[in-house]
Amino acid sequence: MQVFHCPACGSTVFFHNTACTCGQPVTFDPDTQTMQQNLPVCANREDIGCNWKAEDGTLCRSCAMTETVPDLRKPENMPLWEWSEHAKRWVLANLMRWGWFTPGDTGARPVFRMLSEQTASGSTDVVMGHADGTITINVTEASDAVLAQRQEQFGELYRTMIGHIRHEVAHFLFLRLSGDPTFLDAFRKTFGDERADYGDALKAHYKAPQPPGDTHITAYATAHPHEDWAETIAHLLHLTDLLDSTAASGLSLPDGPPAGYDAYEETDTDRLLTLAVDITIAMNHVNRALDLPDLYPFVLTSTVREKLAFAHRAVRIEG
Repeated sequence: MQVFHCPACGSTVFFHNTACTCGQPVTFDPDTQTMQQNLPVCANREDIGCNWKAEDGTLCRSCAMTETVPDLRKPENMPLWEWSEHAKRWVLANLMRWGWFTPGDTGARPVFRMLSEQTASGSTDVVMGHADGTITINVTEASDAVLAQRQEQFGELYRTMIGHIRHEVAHFLFLRLSGDPTFLDAFRKTFGDERADYGDALKAHYKAPQPPGDTHITAYATAHPHEDWAETIAHLLHLTDLLDSTAASGLSLPDGPPAGYDAYEETDTDRLLTLAVDITIAMNHVNRALDLPDLYPFVLTSTVREKLAFAHRAVRIEG
């Protein structure tokens, strides 16, 4: 993610800020990817801190994609919804730099159901997933305690709300891209035939989970070609945005990224991945000095890199 500047005083402001330290209210314009002043503000600004500009006189582009909000009769759901929407805006802003969901993108946009396991009527099950353009997000996992408990429960190296949204949005991107037969042919050569029974594949995965080995980025990616794609896209977004954030913060290694580097404009996947991996190795070393987990605890094999390169070519609809 970029680091932004106040339109009034030029001071640094960050993606989540609604005001600069100088007191100037700021609003994010997703089309220019800048912070502006005197723009119409999203109706959700006061409730959940949404700092995007309104586009229909009421809601911003991101909030307009949310069809269902969690049960706000349970007060604890408000901060969970707020953080989940922040994560969604982050992911959408990233994808807009590749041309998705911009005014020039005339394709369908996802619909989000932001649900909580806790309602005024009692507890309920919420299953995250994507179905025919609708994405269900369990905002309960915006709780650090719940997230940590489930990460341990499922034996995962990485589990975050931004990660969940990147994964589920990836399924939507596949839905859009699969309208092109040439994409599907190439996809099946790289990831396998997604027409294999999904329900049976998941049952088999949960009955006998397989390690990622040299062919998959995560264990869950082994379950089905759809999940392999979604995990690959999520990791492509992780690494691209990690590298972009590194460059925007002025951090670098002797071999890069160079000053002014824009990871979202990079067309050479191998260079992008090499730069990102070099940065993560350095950051992992720093984290260990504080006895913290590795920032990016994954290994990119040659096969995984090939999948990431395919995904990179497929989703860059601009540039």
